Amino acid sequence: MEHALAALSRIPLFSGLSRDQLLEFRAISRERSFGRGEWVFSDGDEGEGFFVILSGGVKIFKLSPSGKEQILHLFGPGDSFGEVAVFEGGPFPANAQALQETRTLFFPRAAFRALLKDHPELALKLLADLSRKLREFTRQIEGLALKEIPSRLAVYLLFLSREQGGGPEVALSISKGELANLLGTIPETLSRIFARLSAQGLIRVAGRRIALLDPGGLEKLAQAGKAS
Repeated sequence: MEHALAALSRIPLFSGLSRDQLLEFRAISRERSFGRGEWVFSDGDEGEGFFVILSGGVKIFKLSPSGKEQILHLFGPGDSFGEVAVFEGGPFPANAQALQETRTLFFPRAAFRALLKDHPELALKLLADLSRKLREFTRQIEGLALKEIPSRLAVYLLFLSREQGGGPEVALSISKGELANLLGTIPETLSRIFARLSAQGLIRVAGRRIALLDPGGLEKLAQAGKAS
């Protein structure tokens, strides 16, 4: 139990709660584990609650009628997803699939909403997190609509660098095929873009590890929207 409470206290949504408060939320949650590639939920499934990731990672995506995948979000430890079920109810608006072995806590909608009445500060945190995700989604749509693929890749690599501490190298948590889906392109085109940015001295690629040789050049590419 203490291990579970410690894990819960490290999740941003629940940070600042007392031990007794954490016990209340842990009591209504259910731990669910998913293997790599296993579906957490499908587009249209009834939204009976939301998830918080303890370990592993999850991708949120839509499928076109032809089966083409477009990744909307990537989530890792400490992130929550599926919160639309808490406020709106109804079906999930997208698919969720585990990127690797993943452990989550599932919070049923009715029980969580009942506790929110006693802890309104969590409702504010949820709304703030949803607002952040909406901003990120808006930037993603802008990038897909207005930017060339090299610019989208530069934006993503710089984002990863910030997320991973700002070092000179980043590690992809997803395959290059999944990255292509995230950027709205196909793997063959993405491979050509990686090769072009490497030839320009902006990056060096070694499997899923990418050295950012010229962060300033990547920033210019991200802002310009087009490759030179």
